[in-house]
Amino acid sequence: MSEPAAVTVPFRAGQEGYASYRIPAIVRGASGTLLAFCEGRVGSSQDYGHIDIVLKRSTDGGLTWGPLQVAADHGGDLAGNPAPVVLDTGRILLVHVRSAAAASEDLILRGQVSDADGRRVWVQHSDDEGATWSAARDITAQVKRTGWRWYATTPGHGIQLTGGRVVVPGNHTLPPTGSDTGKEAKYNSGHCLLSDDRGETWYLGYVDENTNGYINVNETIAAELPDGRVYFNTRNDSPAPGNRADAHSTDGGRTLVLPFRPQAGLTAPVCQGSALQLRDPDVLLFSGPGLFDFRALMTVRASDDHGVTWRPVFTADGLPAAYSDLVRIDAGTVGLLHETGDFSAYERIVFRRLPVTRLTRGGGSGRAGDET
Repeated sequence: MSEPAAVTVPFRAGQEGYASYRIPAIVRGASGTLLAFCEGRVGSSQDYGHIDIVLKRSTDGGLTWGPLQVAADHGGDLAGNPAPVVLDTGRILLVHVRSAAAASEDLILRGQVSDADGRRVWVQHSDDEGATWSAARDITAQVKRTGWRWYATTPGHGIQLTGGRVVVPGNHTLPPTGSDTGKEAKYNSGHCLLSDDRGETWYLGYVDENTNGYINVNETIAAELPDGRVYFNTRNDSPAPGNRADAHSTDGGRTLVLPFRPQAGLTAPVCQGSALQLRDPDVLLFSGPGLFDFRALMTVRASDDHGVTWRPVFTADGLPAAYSDLVRIDAGTVGLLHETGDFSAYERIVFRRLPVTRLTRGGGSGRAGDET
């Protein structure tokens, strides 16, 4: 089945040199260019192996896309979890992780991978809205504590706060105790990476670690609220009320007001989600699958009270769907980049243009074929 005309398909599995495309992220450059990132998985759809971070650019608001580019690669190893951030200078940072091709998540969680081959954190930048990229540099020593095993950035976009600080959420796992292997969900934990000099140096902000099996932070997204607080929304892999949790920071991500707590107002499976704060009007958006127990029904929810309560405002279709990211294209349009397919959520990554009016009127009747 082909996508409706209003939906573009930047990445399709099996095309342009990659067996699979996963983990989308999108930002808008200072001049309006959209940069859509994802993992290009060379040999298979597995989460490890030879994986590059690939990019496509659009200069017409996502109606058409330029050629595939490789934004980050580590030879035959893994470059993954793209977390792009647009700075006030126009520079675009790309924070991501690197690991050896043979370092599967299972081996890392069990502590059977060396620090050199395990999950390490890198950053690079572009000063021409993604046309070219600097060499990547390793910042692992600044943002990963000794003993942490798994490590991932976001996935999705990071943010620069009004005061200039860069905030990139992350997650990690703790070493196990007793007879545990390290694969148990209770060892999932969260943190954020902070930079006060536009990405030159980095340090850890909040660290949320809780091994009681209630809220265990995983893939996390951030948004700056109009009152200056930072809102964090995370995937929760433990059987708390619902599969989402959220938290707030009043000091730019250094600490949390309270640890992550269940956000049962967001019906979702165990999956990544995205958040985007609109300033005009003042609405907080969330995107993710809309079913509780299956990755399908990509849905955008809106909050008029800064994340306390939520209402559905757009449903793409009833197809399988998984990871996503949101971007403000212009005053009247929001973009949604997400994984989907006819029989699997991982067949293609599509881009949809959504009118802001649809997202702020309590709608939800819009469908994928509607043009903005």
